[in-house]
Amino acid sequence: MEWPTFLDEYEKLVFRMNTPRVVIDNAVCSTATLVKVDSARRHGILLEAVQVLTDLNLSIKKAYISSDGRWFMDVFHVTDQNGDKLTDENVISYIEKSLATIHYQKSNEINGLTALELTGTDRVGLLSEVFAVLADLQCNVVDAKVWTHNGRIASLIYVKDTDSGCQIEDSQRIERIEALLRNVLKGDNDILSAKTLVSMPVTHMERRLHQMMFADRDYERKPILHFPEDCPVVTVQNWTERDYSIVNIQCKDRFKLLFDVVCTLTDMDYVVFHATINTSRDRGCLEFYIRHKDGSPINSEPERQRVIQCLQAAIQRRASEGVRLELCTEDRQSLLADVTRTFRENGLNVTRAEISTSGETARNFFYVTDAVGNSADSKTIESVRGKIGMSNLKVKELPLVYQTNKGKSEDEAVGVGGAVLLSLGSLVRRNLYNLGLIRSYS
Repeated sequence: MEWPTFLDEYEKLVFRMNTPRVVIDNAVCSTATLVKVDSARRHGILLEAVQVLTDLNLSIKKAYISSDGRWFMDVFHVTDQNGDKLTDENVISYIEKSLATIHYQKSNEINGLTALELTGTDRVGLLSEVFAVLADLQCNVVDAKVWTHNGRIASLIYVKDTDSGCQIEDSQRIERIEALLRNVLKGDNDILSAKTLVSMPVTHMERRLHQMMFADRDYERKPILHFPEDCPVVTVQNWTERDYSIVNIQCKDRFKLLFDVVCTLTDMDYVVFHATINTSRDRGCLEFYIRHKDGSPINSEPERQRVIQCLQAAIQRRASEGVRLELCTEDRQSLLADVTRTFRENGLNVTRAEISTSGETARNFFYVTDAVGNSADSKTIESVRGKIGMSNLKVKELPLVYQTNKGKSEDEAVGVGGAVLLSLGSLVRRNLYNLGLIRSYS
């Protein structure tokens, strides 16, 4: 008769043992809010914690991660988009509740929408053709994200039926949508690699975009770098004594940098045991101690090179080239088709896009260059704005974190690669020494 009570108490104990403990502190640091998370370790939990913070558009300025044994501890130094500490109690409360339940979060599918996944060879006007097909097929685009990298394009588009406002379920209609979009993606020279897929809506669009481009093997293609000085410096070396592989990354700092790196390591089935993240001015310095899920380090030169290529690609996919344009207007059928057709007719190429609707309002961001990837001419931009509507389409400056710090010295700009090889993780090693996990960090 007492078994049910005993089981209830046992379940409560297990819940308390596995529920992350979250502390948010505004007193310790004068320039950032500290978010501390202690939890039982499992694969992917670090990514989920970072995802909670970055989905709130918070910047992670510094971080320390440690997870030996069955427990992990994360400390994040975060600020809002203006670089200020967090003061909004609603935001703080949301962070506490979200991080405390990451063990138990379930898929929150976007009901009533059909998800379209597209990959293929990028070209000028491709997005215009995709949106034109969807408009002709009476598909209303509700949300979408588009990334381009190394001549490839990946897009995740959520649509609903224009007439009914509901999810598209007719199998013949879905097959027709897939076939027509596949023809658009193939163009004249991409017969084998163009892909379309109708799937259930995913919980995190940006992680899915990383997975799509990774599956498309964009990291193996010849890089298209208009600013080669911004190429990430990634080194991987083994620490044989502790069976760790040490990944060092030095690159231009930007929003969601940590998310992109951790997302890639997680999806490649590596486990982060220790890490330090530090940003200074416009530079990001990231160091990870990783192993395979079976506990072994990277064990071959081809694998080491693949990790370097994949991390460089993950960082560069979100790098926003071109002028950032914001379209804010009343939503209507064929809006995206008309806007992107205007871009194409004026020789503008969309390198990245974020599409969203709220009620009857569409708010879309486009990053555009000229046809060969160079900066778009200001007269062309103003001409396009005049055709679409000066008040509807506005030029938005990139956040400061994307801009090059022209005042830094030459040593600061080029000295990062050597520092990577010499440091061998001095800060993390010091932390491991303090934890009693190694005898010396000298």
